[in-house]
Amino acid sequence: MPDHDTPVAVITGASSGIGAATARALVAHGYRVVLLGRRVERLQQLADELGPSAVAIAADVTDRDALVAAADHVRRDLGRVDVLVNNAGVMLLGPFGTEQRQEARRMVEVNLLGAMTATEVFLPQLHDGGGDLVNISSVAGRTARAGNAAYAATKWGMNGWSEALRQELQPDIRVTVIEPGAVATELTDHITDPDVKQNTEQFYAQLAITADDVADVIAFAVTRPRRLTLNEILLRPTAQPG
Repeated sequence: MPDHDTPVAVITGASSGIGAATARALVAHGYRVVLLGRRVERLQQLADELGPSAVAIAADVTDRDALVAAADHVRRDLGRVDVLVNNAGVMLLGPFGTEQRQEARRMVEVNLLGAMTATEVFLPQLHDGGGDLVNISSVAGRTARAGNAAYAATKWGMNGWSEALRQELQPDIRVTVIEPGAVATELTDHITDPDVKQNTEQFYAQLAITADDVADVIAFAVTRPRRLTLNEILLRPTAQPG
């Protein structure tokens, strides 16, 4: 039977980076966590590490049917969702143009539409008891630069969508947007433009904060009293200029 006394958090893109770190942080705060992602083996390794407080479910945020099945699984076995962390994302930086069209489409599908789909699917469970919706955006949702046009578009979209939801869903559901600067994760590994990849990796190597740093902020936000919402949190490495 579901344990209704223990809060439940669903985390997309939980196999690595900020998602995995957030799972660890929330378990440390007494949550059960549902780990969603495409890389089943890595999800299961994390679930094994976290023990009975974690459940791994294979689900790509671009596949609505998989998300619906995951939501049904959570409803049946855990009873409800208290926190949804929309963390799944890709950062395929490069000059905008025909050569980058697949990367641009992929970012829109994962970063923005994926978050919208996951939220739509889990929203009824968040409504049940009043919950938290945490959307992982970026500094790029505030400051666009040459070479990150499509990525910035997804993050600006995330911010606008989140603000509208904040107004629409209050007071039952709190909406928090997390906007990290450079974070040491696997995001830079997937950049296909060789020059941009090299420059970005060098930049991150010099000053990036850790995924644990971001996870601590997320855990802090969702554990505040219900009377308080941290709607928008911008966090950068101290040495990051912009």
